[in-house]
Amino acid sequence: MNKQTVLDVDVTGKRVLMRVDFNVPLDDSGHVTDDTRIRASLPTIQYLLERGAAPILMSHLGRPKGAPNPKYSLRPAAERLQDLLGPGTTVQFANDCIGPEVRRAADALQPGQVLLLENLRFHPEEEANDSAFSQELAALADIYVNDAFGSAHRAHASTAGVAAYLPAVSGFLMERELSIMGTALEAP
Repeated sequence: MNKQTVLDVDVTGKRVLMRVDFNVPLDDSGHVTDDTRIRASLPTIQYLLERGAAPILMSHLGRPKGAPNPKYSLRPAAERLQDLLGPGTTVQFANDCIGPEVRRAADALQPGQVLLLENLRFHPEEEANDSAFSQELAALADIYVNDAFGSAHRAHASTAGVAAYLPAVSGFLMERELSIMGTALEAP
């Protein structure tokens, strides 16, 4: 693959805005019933943590139609991620994905800590690829990592928009998927 990955940038001491795919199924009580997508992002998250970065994760969940809806909160994904990363890593949850409180949480994030932002699709600007929304997301970090292959084809603020404002690379999941597709296209 001839695209840059997290291996090609120095993430030490940096806040890394990472698009993940935590669009996971939840049961009626709001618990994650299949954590496959969360587990798929772990290699990149752990790589960032091991190198002294502070990952700021963003995702969508479901189709909340551009407005906050507790049914589509990413809080259960944050809880499951905390379980998977274990007690040595703190996973914080932001009640929104933009705004002054989110900016303060991102600014206070220390290397080795993780911040998961609330559902991007609670804002219609996400799917509209709004430039002001993209800039506000980008302002949270120093580097952008896309590790959400299932969402990468969409020209949304969190996939296309932020890449215009930050150095952008792919994560390990994205790299693997592109490699598999590339091989299939080159030698079907």
